[in-house]
Amino acid sequence: MSKGPGLFTDIGKKAKDLLTRDFNSDQKFTVSTYSDAGVALTSTAVKKGGFSTGDVAAQYKYKNAVFDVKVDTESNISTTITFTEILPSTKTIASFKVPDYNSGKLEVQYFHDHATLTTAVALNQSPAIDVSATIGTPSIAFGAEAGYDTTTGNFTKYTAGFSVAKPESSASIILGDKGDSIKASYVHHLDQFKKSAAVGEITRKFSTNENTFTVGGLYAIDSLTVVKAKLNNHGKLGALLQHEVIPKSVLTVSGEVDTKALDKNPKFGLAIALRP
Repeated sequence: MSKGPGLFTDIGKKAKDLLTRDFNSDQKFTVSTYSDAGVALTSTAVKKGGFSTGDVAAQYKYKNAVFDVKVDTESNISTTITFTEILPSTKTIASFKVPDYNSGKLEVQYFHDHATLTTAVALNQSPAIDVSATIGTPSIAFGAEAGYDTTTGNFTKYTAGFSVAKPESSASIILGDKGDSIKASYVHHLDQFKKSAAVGEITRKFSTNENTFTVGGLYAIDSLTVVKAKLNNHGKLGALLQHEVIPKSVLTVSGEVDTKALDKNPKFGLAIALRP
């Protein structure tokens, strides 16, 4: 909505997406369609272990509002309504779930050329409040977030971070878990067309003195096929192959193996997304 620093959740997002997005150990099948009335319908079936779940989601856009409704196999109905520009440079998001009436939440996001601010309030008798703020530019940003429980009067979380972004690279540091952990990540694109990239991420947990270091990479074989891989110091090796079988329809095959325990069965995931 603006040329500002983005939301606090955008700090470290590029590295996180490269290392985690589309990696899974389940079987997932998704079909999307569009009706003449402008409603987008998405049906998803997931098999995880011996259990199968599914849901049907609908999205409808009308002027500056977007309505999302999802119904799953456990009879839960989730609704999200997003309004843009009710007030200048703002986005308002209201969400609730039936039959969990205490799950309602109202979030307001404010965007400025040099700052962003978000406030989320739970819509129940003892509301929890989450606030985040980011200042800077698209190239460098500083931010923090905090959560407050009005029932106990305690902070449920507080996190701080900053990021530096260039056309070919992005770096970030996040101090999280109420100061108990720190995460640093770096992403570098190896060519000007961003067909290949390398990423490194290190996380330290102060309370346990545990360090986790992960390296990974992405390479676009052609315009239809992408491969990704990652490895951490605990011996977890993951790989992913994603191929656009037909326009907008993607097949993703991923797997993970514990190189320090090769006697364990590796994990495999398969996802098929069909779009018109």
